[in-house]
Amino acid sequence: MIRKILAITATALPLLAFALTPSSASAQSFTGNWPATVSGSGGSNGTECITLVDNGSIGRPHSGQASFIFENNKLFGTFQVINNFIAITIQTGGGNGEGAGVVYTAPVSNGDIRKGVFEAVFGGNETDSGAVAFGVKNSCSN
Repeated sequence: MIRKILAITATALPLLAFALTPSSASAQSFTGNWPATVSGSGGSNGTECITLVDNGSIGRPHSGQASFIFENNKLFGTFQVINNFIAITIQTGGGNGEGAGVVYTAPVSNGDIRKGVFEAVFGGNETDSGAVAFGVKNSCSN
C-alpha cells in the first residue's frame, strides 16, 4: 500500500510542478518598439519603427494599440497574437477617401517576432506586398 502511494506521489509531483510553472506565453509582453524592415515589395521597401502596447484591449491576451510615424504623421492601428502569429494592422488613410492600410503578419516565439509578410492596400484594387523582418525589441534608432 505504501509503495502504491509513493508511486502515485512520484508521478503526481512532477505534473503538479509543471502545472504551477508560469508559461512563457503568459509571461511575455510585446509592449515596446520593433524595427520592421520590408523588402521585395514594389515600392514599400525600408524600415519602420512599430510601437506596440500589449494590454489585451482587443480581446486577446496579447493585443492592443499599434502605431508608427510616416512622413511626420503618427499612424495608428491594432495588433493581436493568435495561434503564435501576430497580425499588426495600421490605418494609413486613402487619398480619395477610400480606406487604406498596411498589415504585417509573422510568427512569434518566446516574445520575439520572426520574419513574415507585409501587405499594403491603397484602396480599390491597388496593393503592394513583400517580406518583413522584425528586429530586436526596443532597438529602433528613431
